[in-house]
Parts: sequence; C-alpha cells; structure tokens
Amino acid sequence: MEKKPHFVRREFLLREMSSISLALLLVAVLLLNVLLYLYLNKFYNSLGHTETDPSLCPFGHFKLGSVKNCSPWLSCEAINREVRKLKCVGEGAVKKVFLSEWKENKVVLSQLTNSELKEDFLHGLKMLKALQSKHVVRLLGYCEQQFTILTEYHPLGSLRGLNETLHIPKYKSMNTWHHRLMLAIDYVSVIHYLHSSPLGTLVMCDSNDLDKVLSQYLLTTDFHILVNDLDALPLVNRSAGRLVKCGHRQLQGEFVAPEQRWPYGENVPFEDDLMPPYDEKTDIWKIPDVSNFLLGHVEGSDIVRLHLFDIHAACKKKDPPERPSAREVLDTYRKVLTLLIREAAMPGTREML
Repeated sequence: MEKKPHFVRREFLLREMSSISLALLLVAVLLLNVLLYLYLNKFYNSLGHTETDPSLCPFGHFKLGSVKNCSPWLSCEAINREVRKLKCVGEGAVKKVFLSEWKENKVVLSQLTNSELKEDFLHGLKMLKALQSKHVVRLLGYCEQQFTILTEYHPLGSLRGLNETLHIPKYKSMNTWHHRLMLAIDYVSVIHYLHSSPLGTLVMCDSNDLDKVLSQYLLTTDFHILVNDLDALPLVNRSAGRLVKCGHRQLQGEFVAPEQRWPYGENVPFEDDLMPPYDEKTDIWKIPDVSNFLLGHVEGSDIVRLHLFDIHAACKKKDPPERPSAREVLDTYRKVLTLLIREAAMPGTREML
C-alpha cells in the first residue's frame, strides 16, 4: 500500500490544527460576547437603565448607611432634636449648607439664607420630594416652616472636584477613559431622567457656565453622579404651549445655547418680556462641553471623543429641533462604550477572523 508523502500528512495536520484554532477562537469570541453582555447589563442597571432603584424606600421614607429598615422622612421636631450641625461647607444665592450629624451618620443640612428667594427654595424641595430616584440625592427630611432640607452626605463633594479626586492615591485607578466615560453616561442619564420625569419635561436651568453645571451634581464614593440642586427646574409643556426661560437676566457666552442669548443684537437693550422662551434642547447643547470635562485627558480619551464626534456635532446644531433627544445621546454613549470595551478586550480579533 502506497504511503502518503510526509509533506502531505504535515499539510493535512496543519489544516486540522488551523481549523481547531479557528474553532477555539470563535468559541472564545462567543464567550467574550456573553461575558460582555452580562457585564454591560449589570453596568446599565447600575447607571439607571431602569429608572427605579430597588434599594429605595416607599415615598416619604429613606434608608441610610447599613440600616436595613426604612425610616420616615424626618419632621421639623426630629430635625431640631436629633440633627447636630458640625460646620458650614458651602453657601449659594439661595441657601447655606452645613455638614451635620444624625445618629452617628454624616448628613447635609441646607437652610434658606435669602427670604426673597423662598419660592426657589420651596420649588427645590418640591422637586427633591417628587423626583426621588437613583439619579437624585437622597432626601432624609425637611421642615418647610424653617426652610430646612436634610439630605444624604457625599464626602467627594460636587463634580467640580473630579480631577482633584482622581489624583488622590485611593482613586487613581479610576482615572481611565473607561471610568470617565461611565461618568459621562451617568450625567446624560440624569438629563434623560429629567426630560422624561414623572412630572414631565424638566429643564436644568441653573447651568449658565460649566462651573455652575458641575456644582449641581455630586460624585459618590462608588463613582456615580447624582443631581443635587433642583431649585431651578422649570417644566416644558408643548401641548399647552408652555416653554421656559432660565431667569430674567441676559445670558451670554458660548456655553449657553443660541436660543438662550438675546436675539436682537447689541443695539437693542435687553428686555425680559421680549426674550423668546425655549425648551429642554438647551440641556442637549451643553452635553458635549460637560462630557469633554468628564472625559479629561487620559490615555484613550481622545479615541472616545472621536467616536462621540458625530453625536456631539448634532448636539451643537443651532436649530434646537435638529438636536437629538437625551435618549438618543444616551443610546449612542452606551453603544460607544460597548464597542470600545469589546475592542479593548480582544484587539485584532477582526483581523484574525
């Protein structure tokens, strides 16, 4: 019986090995996609892909720290009796903020400072009560008679301190394009929640410059973003022809949307009554600027910006109706994250296949 030449057998073995290798590679890719799906599903849920938080208590109640049971919001009497001020940690046009203590827990006590702005203060309280979710700082109690609000304490403070926080040794490992993009997704998730809130379409009006925007949000120790200041949150109701104006003063600068700027030129003095109202698309205009700050300048952040270029260009359309919705921006951000994680997990897979 004639034997096959060695090179024929070797070529056959190589083909067999190549087929096995390809099959193993395909199995690895399939397994990676399954793991990636499970990871992203868990990740999206943690970001508020579902708008309700299973750890939240029924309306009018809260949980704090390691306590398992829900407690009712603290009343005036309970706040006066059980909450102890420690120090003032901030003051704005509407309220003064105190780091305080309640039953060995650090909490935040906010008190009205300007009686002329009590309507803004009460509006913020109303929004805080109605919008309790994983996107909003946790309300612990309030006293309308004394214009006092008690909320959960977050030691990392507002988003203004993000870069400083990421230089702390404990948090340096979070200073990556991946974690920064997750923060940007968190931010857009908050905007989407406000635009589709239980109360209707709400506009984040306290946002006339980047620093002001960042001051409205808190950074949690597990690196999520919560909206904290809801004093200026007017409602858009298109069916009723109701649009908004963010304040009664002239707004200027490239950060605010074009429709928020005085449209009649420098030769016509500003008059609030003549200023046209606008809708929630002003928030969309500001997303690229906020995201640019959140992405920072770390390895890989420029690649993220490249992938977000088209959606950010759409956010900056001069005509508001041409801008995408917050939902569309959020979907794009999530797709980019999925794509970049897949590419980072198995670089060169496409070429190998």
